[in-house]
Order: sequence, then C-alpha cells, then structure tokens
Amino acid sequence: MRWCPGCDDYVILNAMQKALPEIGVKREDIVFISGIGCSSRFPYYMNTYGMHSIHGRAAAIASGTKLANPDLSVWMITGDGDSLAIGGNHFIHVLRRNVDINILLFNNEIYGLTKGQFSPTSLVGQKTKSSPYGNTQPPFHPGELALGAQARYFARIGGNDTKQMTQIFIEAEQFNGTSMIEILQNCVIFNDGCFSQYTDRTVKADQQLFVEHGKPMIFGKERNKGLVLNGLMLEVVDIDGIHYKEDDILVHDAQCQDNTLHMMLVKLQYPLVTGIIRSYADKTFEEREEELTKEVQKNSKVKKVDDLFFSGETYQVE
Repeated sequence: MRWCPGCDDYVILNAMQKALPEIGVKREDIVFISGIGCSSRFPYYMNTYGMHSIHGRAAAIASGTKLANPDLSVWMITGDGDSLAIGGNHFIHVLRRNVDINILLFNNEIYGLTKGQFSPTSLVGQKTKSSPYGNTQPPFHPGELALGAQARYFARIGGNDTKQMTQIFIEAEQFNGTSMIEILQNCVIFNDGCFSQYTDRTVKADQQLFVEHGKPMIFGKERNKGLVLNGLMLEVVDIDGIHYKEDDILVHDAQCQDNTLHMMLVKLQYPLVTGIIRSYADKTFEEREEELTKEVQKNSKVKKVDDLFFSGETYQVE
C-alpha cells in the first residue's frame, strides 16, 4: 500500500475490509471505482473487481457500471478535489438521480496527491502551496452540497473512527439508492490536524454528536448535553434535570422526507454532527427507468424492430 505513514486512508481501508464480509455480497459481485487522488488508489488494495478511472469521472463510470449490471455492489471512492472540483457536475447529478451506488468522499481539505494545493473544501485564509498568502475562496461543505442535490442518504464520520465507520459502510450498502459518506480524513503531510478539533480522542466526546435514528441527540463525556429547537435554530442545552430533561431533547429522524432539519444538522459547527444524518427511502433511478420502459412498451404498437420498419407512412424513392 502506497500512502504516507499515519494517513487515515489506512483506517478507512481497514474499516472497509471489516465491513465487506458482513454485507452478504460475494467478492466477485463487488466493484470499487475511483477517480484520481490519494484516495483513488483504494481499488488496488481490495480483493474485488475495481477500476482506477479518470479525474472527476468516477460517478459517471460507477453509474454506467451499475446500470449495466444491477446485481453488482458498486462503491465509488473519491476525494474533495476529485469530486467537488473537476467532478462537481457528475457528483451532484448522481445524487440527484439516486443511482444505487455507495460514495465514499475522503475530505482532507487539500489536494494531497498533487502536493498541497488548496481544494474546494479548503478554509478561507488557509495557506497552501497554491495560496501562500492564504486562500480567498469560501469552501464547499459536502453535506450541504449533497442535501442540496437531493441526496437521500448522507453520513459523516471521522477518519480515525474504525468502529462507527465500519457500521456506516454496512448500512450504506443496505440502503437502496445513492449513499454518500463524507469521511473527515487527516492529511499528515499537507494539512495535518485539519479536523483534530473534532476527531482527537481527548475532545471527541464533547465536540461530536453521533446521531442515531430514533434516539435523542445527546452528547458529551458525561452525556449531559443535547440539542433542542429554539425557534428556527438548533440550540445546545445542559441536561440538568431541572431546566431540561432527556425527554426535552430532539429525537433524530433520519428517515424524514423533508430535509430541513437534516440540513441544520449538517451545518452545525458545535457540536459537529456525525453518523447517518439522512436515510430517506425513495425510488432509485433504475426503478424509475424500469417503470417508464414498461409503461411505454405496454402502450406501444411497436413490439419488435419489424413493427417499427413497417409502421406509419412509407415512401418509394425512384
């Protein structure tokens, strides 16, 4: 494996190798498709089928793979530069269409493979090889972008959290439609510590809220903080048994069709919300296409090619 020592890519690979035996799919029915970037070496290290494709086009190739063989379990491996810059068009449209594939977006807020230029998720003021005086471009937030593109499934997890990541991968495969997982991945060379204020083990419990469907949104080392809705804003409160009790805390509904609250959770800075934020069951692109095809065939006089050749007006050219 050719990644830098200490890279979270090793953790992600480990989580995936733990998840695959649990999803109930034979390895010859699994395919990993990547674009270009550090993350895109992933298919080389899986004992499955795979394709290391071209920059930003993994979503198009993964969609074609799934449509050509719907029985495959298709995983798209990509990075913040690969999918949100050159591949932005393909990225938003695969989410909009709801093709039944799984997307792992490694977000390290930098271009790593090409040696440290700022990416679409780099912060304003961030000094990089291509912004030595500080980046001036406001960043994309992958969760906001995904929900804005009508993603039915969105999850977020720290790149050092093997246990929760493994479970999210398993549940993503079980979801019927496009599952999009943002992984907060550290780049030890060009952007070390980019998410440490959330993912470091010493602060994780107090800075992250790991949500689970049907459970109250509670966090903190002492499990004494939670989220309530104050007007049109989410508010962090102390669960002290006097002003707020556990029953007062918002219960997470990942399956709600309306994504208003999901968007609020995605945008929240404190705490950073991780886990499966949205998991709304909807028809897939393949199912809609199949329904339309059957309806057209049912009402069409054309049942075979000869029917088409001899239909309508004909002309004789002398």
